[in-house]
Amino acid sequence: MAGHLRRLAVFLAGRVALLAVLLALVFAAVEFLPGDAARSTVDRGASAADVAARRAELGLDRLLWSRFTDWMTALPTGDLGVTARGEQVSEVIGRHFPNTLLLGGLALVLTMAAALVLGGGAALRPLSWLDRAVSGTSTIVMALPEFVVASVLVLVLALWTGLLPAVTLTGTTGRPASWNMLVLPVLALAVPQIGWNTRIVRASLADEAAAPHVEAATLDGLPPARVLLWHVLPGALPAIAAGAATSAGMLLGGAVVVETIFNYPGLGTVLAGAVRDRDTPLVAGVVAVTGAVILAVLVASDLIRDRTSVRRP
Repeated sequence: MAGHLRRLAVFLAGRVALLAVLLALVFAAVEFLPGDAARSTVDRGASAADVAARRAELGLDRLLWSRFTDWMTALPTGDLGVTARGEQVSEVIGRHFPNTLLLGGLALVLTMAAALVLGGGAALRPLSWLDRAVSGTSTIVMALPEFVVASVLVLVLALWTGLLPAVTLTGTTGRPASWNMLVLPVLALAVPQIGWNTRIVRASLADEAAAPHVEAATLDGLPPARVLLWHVLPGALPAIAAGAATSAGMLLGGAVVVETIFNYPGLGTVLAGAVRDRDTPLVAGVVAVTGAVILAVLVASDLIRDRTSVRRP
């Protein structure tokens, strides 16, 4: 137990340090983009004196390292700073993050459900036409970027057939106005991850199926579906959980593109606007929050993998 806690502490420390380095790079990257938040937020036609005054108001006349140090010092208290437009970064993220969690959560549930069904079906019939079809299709699908999938979905399901809306309209609550506006963004995020996780599920089930206790269960005459669910799947769960954790991070990253394409009111849209405005605190705040969520998912995956490994026969 002590060894596991020590390993988990080292893992957390390494990921937190990596996140800190990433945030420093974010500050530097926004700094080197053309223009700045002062020019993005002053009125059109403002004089050089007005821009300079705005820069001083936003603290952009200070050294980059000084601004980064102050922001990082306040971060442990939950203070993410103030946007270039005068709003608290935490409030902006708080309004939009639930939408991104809803989108990513639905996409992750769909991803894992489809991967388990497809990968499990292929594993029940190795070398069959179903196995070959699932393997070939998943290889193709996993190579497709989210924006390509989104473009095809919009073309087929929105423009050609009119079955689903191509853009997301926001209701009075700040959420999508209708449930069907979630379908295309969820599919655009999930499809590439379904292909990747299907291959993981199929490979991990195949590896576990060669274990002695599985062969014994098969020789005892148990039905293939029962062998798969009760003897093969538990042993394959660590690899599947690791794949799900990786997909959670990929879904959050892909949300930046997908939310922009579908005008979805989530963190991806916030991040795109923040980069356009050169709003460093808001960009860094989005990166910090999403990084913390991904870190929590990776820790949960690590715990599941360890607990499952201990219980393996």
